[in-house]
Amino acid sequence: MDSQLNTRTGARPGAGPAPAGTPRIVGAVWGLLVLNTLGSAGAKTIVPLPRSLIQMVTMGALVAAFALALAVNLRLRIRPSAYLLLLTLLLVSSVISSANLESGFGALFRCFRLALFIGTLWLLSRWWDGSLTFVRHHIRAYFAVLGSVAAGLVVSPGAALPDLYGGRLVGALWPLTPPQIGQYAAVIIGLTVLLLLGGRTDRTSAVVVIVPSFVLLALTHTRTATLGLFLGLALAIGSLILTSAAARRFFTWAVLCGAVAAVGFASALQTWFLRGQSKENFSSLTGRAKVWDALLAAPRSTSEQLLGVGLGDKSFGGLPIDNSWLAVYNEQGLVGVTLVAVVVVVLGAVALLRPPSLQRACAVFLIGYCAIASYTEAGLGDASPYLLHLALAASLLAAPAAPAPPSAPEPPRRSEVT
Repeated sequence: MDSQLNTRTGARPGAGPAPAGTPRIVGAVWGLLVLNTLGSAGAKTIVPLPRSLIQMVTMGALVAAFALALAVNLRLRIRPSAYLLLLTLLLVSSVISSANLESGFGALFRCFRLALFIGTLWLLSRWWDGSLTFVRHHIRAYFAVLGSVAAGLVVSPGAALPDLYGGRLVGALWPLTPPQIGQYAAVIIGLTVLLLLGGRTDRTSAVVVIVPSFVLLALTHTRTATLGLFLGLALAIGSLILTSAAARRFFTWAVLCGAVAAVGFASALQTWFLRGQSKENFSSLTGRAKVWDALLAAPRSTSEQLLGVGLGDKSFGGLPIDNSWLAVYNEQGLVGVTLVAVVVVVLGAVALLRPPSLQRACAVFLIGYCAIASYTEAGLGDASPYLLHLALAASLLAAPAAPAPPSAPEPPRRSEVT
């Protein structure tokens, strides 16, 4: 697949000199960031893994990622990035809100983790040139994660489809929840479809990624990931329709197939979508709405409203918040909500201002997916896959670096007359 993902970048006036090339170690750093954001809580695995061991692995991956990024960028060359600047401001506000230890010492540890995460992205920004290099790294890393999920399903179907989760697919080798698996599958499906439409990968390679990933997505019964995939792709392909005949053909066929599926398989789709839930449970978003109402009704001081209570485990009253905006409001206050909103708005505005291209379409898909998923998933305010998806979007929207100008030849020296 690598040979089909060659980058095609141009130069823009005013951009800095382009680096000689992206070192292979950068791909390893990106993979370590993906490993760090997998988390330590999830389903029971075939071989029980102590949470302390999982946390050691994930945190060790982040430390290793930062060390490798520093080693490959010893001169600390970075590119200006509004996205990373806003994340840095979010980190500062998080440290201030966590300093009172209202959420315990764990809040300061989470701030340290977020600092390493953002620092690593700053070091990698040197190679953010609007190419598809990091898209390839993203697909590779998450496809490897899905490979472990598929391996767990083959080894122990009972552990991978436990009754505790209603028969939904979980990680049997590494503790991954259905929403996590659904998110990873949806993101790489969307990116691979766009690469196929842009002619950056062949059909065989695309099928190898898309088909198994879609099967895993279906087994997770994750509605948020499915809606995010289809709506995100609709936005991305819509940005290509005027300039790409392949995008127009794909959109037409997708609409026709969707209409046929809606008519012929309406009952099956409804059953899959409801997951056996009652209308009351479905209308309350599987109990999420009750947690949200309690969080908003809880009394707060002025400082808690502005800065929050500090970074925590994205829960309230012992229950998961499952909403990025409310989780940020709870932990980082109105200041954090404002910064996260500015991140999404700025990335979206930059994407709209870019001329139609495959890179822009991939960025639109990622931004759209994260915006949709933020309603029922937390993660926009802390080191998470969502911030990594948006970092990829930022790298795609970065202005290509201009090649270094050739050095002028030295004038011939005149011989001295003695």
